[in-house]
Amino acid sequence: MCSIPLRRFFKLRHWPPGTSSLLFVPSFSLGAQYYFSMPVAAKILTVLVTGFLIAVGAFAQFSGASAPEIPAYNVQPPTKPLPAILSGAQLSGRYFHYAWQRKVYVMAAKIPAVLHQLPCYCHCDRALGHNSLHSCFEGTHGAVCDTCAKEAAYAYKMTREGKTPKQIREGIERGEWQQIDLNAI
Repeated sequence: MCSIPLRRFFKLRHWPPGTSSLLFVPSFSLGAQYYFSMPVAAKILTVLVTGFLIAVGAFAQFSGASAPEIPAYNVQPPTKPLPAILSGAQLSGRYFHYAWQRKVYVMAAKIPAVLHQLPCYCHCDRALGHNSLHSCFEGTHGAVCDTCAKEAAYAYKMTREGKTPKQIREGIERGEWQQIDLNAI
């Protein structure tokens, strides 16, 4: 038989009320009753272990928050022909309402190898399986996403200024593409 009396952990109650049934319902103060009956050393140990677990959990939650994740890109230029970027008659229809949408695709078509080496901060690598900024312009995604469009316009501008794909990628990672005004291109 149990050496600890059950009444220490449970209050004997009749359930349902008003009956003589011997079913018992656990007391909600079980933890508090047990804690206050512990020796002082055990209480201190319990508080220290609880504090340690809270600290470890807080550290684990925020340990990777300082460095944002860089989306997918290719470090090297393409070794085989890339899929075509939309062009010509493909730049019309329901996804192409503004002049800047077509202009960005024309710019992108002039620098496909550069776009292949750049990340896209709309994180379409997660949602759409894209492997670089180039992927955004193989379909209509680049027309409906201003992040992709601004990054491509920024890449085109920096390429014309003589920047390497690595330098452009570093600028994109710093967020310099956000200064691009699509209506002004």
